[in-house]
Amino acid sequence: MIFSKFERLVARRYLRAKRKEGFISVITGFAFTGIALGVATLIIVMSVMNGFRSELLSRILGINGHIGITSSVGYPFNNYQQAVRDIEEFEHVTMVIPMIESQLLVSAGKAAEGAMIRGISKEDLLKKQILADGLSALDINDFSGNNVIIGKRLANKMGIIPGEEITLISPNGKVTAFGTVPRMKSYTVLGTFEIGMYEYDSNFIFMPLEAAQKYFGLNGAVTGIDVTLDDDKMVNPVRKAIEESVGAGAYVYDWKQTNSAFFNAIDVERNVMFLILTLIILVAAFNIISGLIMLVKDKGRDIAVLRTMGATKGMIMRIFFMDGAFIGVVGTLLGLVLGVLFCENIESIRQGLQQLMGRDLFSAEIYFLSQLPAKMDVMEVVSVVVISLLLSFMATIYPAYRAAKFDPVEALRYE
Repeated sequence: MIFSKFERLVARRYLRAKRKEGFISVITGFAFTGIALGVATLIIVMSVMNGFRSELLSRILGINGHIGITSSVGYPFNNYQQAVRDIEEFEHVTMVIPMIESQLLVSAGKAAEGAMIRGISKEDLLKKQILADGLSALDINDFSGNNVIIGKRLANKMGIIPGEEITLISPNGKVTAFGTVPRMKSYTVLGTFEIGMYEYDSNFIFMPLEAAQKYFGLNGAVTGIDVTLDDDKMVNPVRKAIEESVGAGAYVYDWKQTNSAFFNAIDVERNVMFLILTLIILVAAFNIISGLIMLVKDKGRDIAVLRTMGATKGMIMRIFFMDGAFIGVVGTLLGLVLGVLFCENIESIRQGLQQLMGRDLFSAEIYFLSQLPAKMDVMEVVSVVVISLLLSFMATIYPAYRAAKFDPVEALRYE
């Protein structure tokens, strides 16, 4: 649509409200603000939801692999070394880690907590980059014998510092003539780790693989094998190939199965929030309609004069269309800038509000993560901008059409 210089001049004058047109200006201001806030809110919320999903996935896959293998008959893997070598030959497989994993009770002094113990070799532990980066000041070469590494939040809850001893208690103990005796053994805390995900930082304990084999009486066996891939999209074909390789004695699963309910809930919430927040932009678009209709009614005499001077219906329609489009475009651009700036500084904003209000606004116990994430998707931001512009342009059609159909004779008769 091409606008003439005359049309742009008239449209610009109509946007500058005079004193008697103050109410129309207020409605226009509400529409402008509503669109800006709607676009900004939609970008922020979608980015935060994307950030949640991305951060949780990176941490889950940082500790666990894409594919896990356990025994389907309840017995440990005695020949896991050969299985590891075979799986490493599969395409897209970057890391294969044998491990021992079990739940138990950890006590220190008067404190006791449930925990997940994971037996893993020093070399394999360092392969987990997110875990290696989260280790506190400790000498990883000392990760052997009776030394263990525990989550930082678990250590804080129990009041444990590096160098102190903890006692691990497993209910699956030895069977004696007097019944089952729980396994109990003391270990020295070598240090702590923190990856930023509450579930792991407050529940996990890493133990040298040989020490775990000895503690659980596995005699050189493991309870599971962890497989990491170089491409998330290749999970299904690689999993199928592993199932065919290991046979019926093993149960093969992937991260989607173990976390399906959680990530499905995030996706559903994300889609619902998108629909709900789009209504904010829709409400602002209705404000554009009401503001333009009132402007058309107020400018009835001006429209009549313009028509008698030779202005066509198309020119009148384009003038008012330009006024509504200007509100939509500028409001959308302002909302885009606000949304992007907010997302880029969201953690600093959270920290500032938290200090101002004196309360925790993002509890790791509830939200799993220690920091508020935000990850903007370019295509999603573009879609939000396009939706806002479309709704704004559509909102201007009826008032502009009504202005074009205005009868100049009737307008001049009652003036």
